[in-house]
Amino acid sequence: MTPEEVGRRVVALLTPVEATASVSGGQAHARATVDVPPVAWADTLRAVRDDAELACDFFDWLSAVDELAAGFDVVVHLWSTRHRHGVLLRTRVPRQSPTVASVVDVFPGAAWHERETHEMFGVDFTGHRDLAPLLLPPEFEGHPLRKEFVLASRVAKPWPGAKEPGESEAGGGRRAVRPPGVPAPGEWGVVPAPAGPVTVGEGAPARAPRERPARPAGARPPRTARSGAAGDPPAAGDGPARGDQGGDQGGTA
Repeated sequence: MTPEEVGRRVVALLTPVEATASVSGGQAHARATVDVPPVAWADTLRAVRDDAELACDFFDWLSAVDELAAGFDVVVHLWSTRHRHGVLLRTRVPRQSPTVASVVDVFPGAAWHERETHEMFGVDFTGHRDLAPLLLPPEFEGHPLRKEFVLASRVAKPWPGAKEPGESEAGGGRRAVRPPGVPAPGEWGVVPAPAGPVTVGEGAPARAPRERPARPAGARPPRTARSGAAGDPPAAGDGPARGDQGGDQGGTA
């Protein structure tokens, strides 16, 4: 079934409940999206699961979207392992009392998803037997995925320069800040030489070693023997050769 056909089938199953069908983005991965009132939330999931034409028997995921003053959209994605099509079911709960029925009895795998959505958005799921914290410590206050939640990092450590457009009157953009111990560009490694004159602190590249020109063959002058003084040992090449010494000894014997 195409996404349009899936949406029309869900709307027909829910009659006389008022439901609105549309198609999500994603081109080839588009899904039928059906908006239903909160009172029909659990019944809608059961009908989509049990209908032979839809047969969405696989629970994929459940979460929420913060729509600020409009409330919270609780969204679930179901998939049919038989027909290979999916559907997005969505309901909107008010911000003052975000409550909707639990679907754990329809899909037991929704238990952890409802716990996470309750923890991160503050949505209550009536009928869920244990909405204990799943990811955060019990003493944590607030719901981190609500849009009015202030990030703790902004409170503990102010961002250097302007935080976001309109958050600071200092003007200008964010200035780059190096972590402690990290050298500036040009102070290490091989970097290209700058186009203009280099001043101190700009990180000029290291100077390449100077190469000495090769000496042409035969240009080295011959080594001369040193003239020996009194008491100095004879230098190499000084004195008679070994054969001459033998000849003198033989002549005087």
